[in-house]
Amino acid sequence: MTANRVAANRMSRREWSWVVYDVGNSAFVMFATAVLPIYYSTLSEGSTVVEWGLAETIAALIVALLMPFLGSLADYRKNKKKFFIGAAGTGIVACLALGIPSTALPFLAIYIVASVGLNGSMVFYDAFLVDVTEPKNYDSVSSKGYAWGYIGSLIPFLACIALIFAGEAIGISTELGIKLSFIITAAWWLVFTLPLIKNVHQTHFKPTESHEMRKALVGLVATIRRIVSDRRILLFLLAFFCYIDGVHTIIKMATSFGTDLGIDSMQLVLALVVTQVVAFPAALMFGRLARRFNTRSLLIVSVCAYALITLFAAFFLKSAREFWILAIAVGLFQGGIQALSRSYFGRLIPPQRANEYYGFFDIFGKYAAILGTFLVSSFTYLTGNPSWGILSVTLLFILGLVFLVMMPGNREE
Repeated sequence: MTANRVAANRMSRREWSWVVYDVGNSAFVMFATAVLPIYYSTLSEGSTVVEWGLAETIAALIVALLMPFLGSLADYRKNKKKFFIGAAGTGIVACLALGIPSTALPFLAIYIVASVGLNGSMVFYDAFLVDVTEPKNYDSVSSKGYAWGYIGSLIPFLACIALIFAGEAIGISTELGIKLSFIITAAWWLVFTLPLIKNVHQTHFKPTESHEMRKALVGLVATIRRIVSDRRILLFLLAFFCYIDGVHTIIKMATSFGTDLGIDSMQLVLALVVTQVVAFPAALMFGRLARRFNTRSLLIVSVCAYALITLFAAFFLKSAREFWILAIAVGLFQGGIQALSRSYFGRLIPPQRANEYYGFFDIFGKYAAILGTFLVSSFTYLTGNPSWGILSVTLLFILGLVFLVMMPGNREE
């Protein structure tokens, strides 16, 4: 490898500081995905799939309603980091507080706050991509964020799993192990948030104006008009709305789905660990492939793969063996489809309005998550069979594929 190529692959301090926030927040994402639904099932007397799905729906709706307006405000000088700190701080504090409730409803309420803080911080975090690197590096840096997030989150997660499942050997009960896990997860999240706060700064912004609240609202309306009039952005957001629904639904509902099928908790957790391990090299691979192939084409391949994965889950997922196969398959495409969606959108939008546009990027993703989790919960409740809930998501992948194919010529090249 030549010296120039090594230099091209070496990330700057700003890029690394941005990437490692994914390492921090992914610890909570992993813990919430793999453990919290199982823990919640011990607090609740109802269906974990139905109640957990409704909690995810409420959290997603709150974020979807707030983020476009807050994103418009964040596009003014110095606001982006303030809003990021507020959202991330809320999520971290709520993560700590999850160890307090002993009944189902208060636990769900605090989890909703934590989820809103997490996903709100991710809007501002995503928008910082245009500040930390050049457009030619968007795919690579975005992919590294997801990749290192997957592998880095395993460190606190495995420590938490050891406390929960093997803590009795050193005198730590399962309940105490879970409460300590909330502290470990929050601390990890905080530590890997600090580099971004210190080293990443907003370089693209709208000129500072008086009456920023009113200007932000006016700017938000103008952005809606620009999105509607730009066929590429509109079609991409519609595609994203559809296919990311299935991705988020599978991520958020996999453990509760497996729990309702009667799969052993340890099997569920270990399978999701394998997903993270597989997703690490797979996400990096997609970042490299994006240097050689059209990013939209890679997204189309990923959407097709997810449609097949969903069909497999609906028709063949009956035991721990199939759950392991599903976990590996998801790991191969999970990081790629998320990272490339984030970086591809960054190329389509004006960087000085990144927060505003990423607010809409998020609202499309979050409303899709509302629809997906609602579909799974509703079909499971109505039929008594979780497989019908999973099957309902397939249509959204198909619609996402149609919108991607309909997009006009590539602006990214």
